[in-house]
Amino acid sequence: MSNKYVGAHVSASGGVFNAPLNAKAIGAKAFALFTKNQRQWHAKPLDEETIETFKTNLKESGIDPRHVLPHDSYLINLGHPEEQKWQKSLDAFIDEVRRCGELGLDKLNFHPGSHLKKIDESACLDRIAEAMNIALEETEGVTLVIENTAGQGSNLGHRFEHLGYLIDKTKDKSRVGVCLDTCHTFTAGYDLRTKEAYEETMKAFDTIVGFEYLKGMHLNDSKPPLGSRVDRHHSLGCGEIGWDAFGFIMNDPRMDDIPLILETIDDTIWAQEIRALYDLVKG
Repeated sequence: MSNKYVGAHVSASGGVFNAPLNAKAIGAKAFALFTKNQRQWHAKPLDEETIETFKTNLKESGIDPRHVLPHDSYLINLGHPEEQKWQKSLDAFIDEVRRCGELGLDKLNFHPGSHLKKIDESACLDRIAEAMNIALEETEGVTLVIENTAGQGSNLGHRFEHLGYLIDKTKDKSRVGVCLDTCHTFTAGYDLRTKEAYEETMKAFDTIVGFEYLKGMHLNDSKPPLGSRVDRHHSLGCGEIGWDAFGFIMNDPRMDDIPLILETIDDTIWAQEIRALYDLVKG
């Protein structure tokens, strides 16, 4: 039996409690969700009934809470150069961490932040790290999972060194981790297409960041080519990465027991993609 937990970023439309049922419907053993509308700053607090229904449905789905990887709002920028906007992002981020805790989930996946060409990279990384440390002080039980980015625009997090730096600056290292997105990794310039390239990229990740910090992955093929620094996902096997890379991941014990989440562009074939990924596991 495979020790891989594959799922997708499912809809929480109508209420967060629908997400586990949507995951179960596609044969997922893991899933991602937004705990609030990702395009709005504020959401009404989670009420007791919503929380209980979510936990009941999660149990019914057979998915372990540790294989759920919530994602924060796209509006949040913990590297924002302007004080007021940085504070607004930090407040919203802390709220998201607390929501995860209320739902009994132990991770929150987030994009590090952007300098908006107003401050340099190191100053921006320091702002992100400061925000992370404050969020950790004001919450408990939830690990902050930094997602690597494609490096589009002024987004940081596309170099493994950025991730390593943020972990290094995090005071409570027991509550920090990384989510590797295959599309972002590839378009940031790290090749995954051959066994040699894959091993080289993973060796670099282990040296600079460390596999002990890998808390999840997003499995996406890529529309743009290697090193293009453009973030455009594709269905598995349809893009520039190709199927082989996903076979390497599905047979790599370093990816055991973490959520492996599809964010591919056609949600109507997620069930097929999940089955196809398990079919790549060698006996």
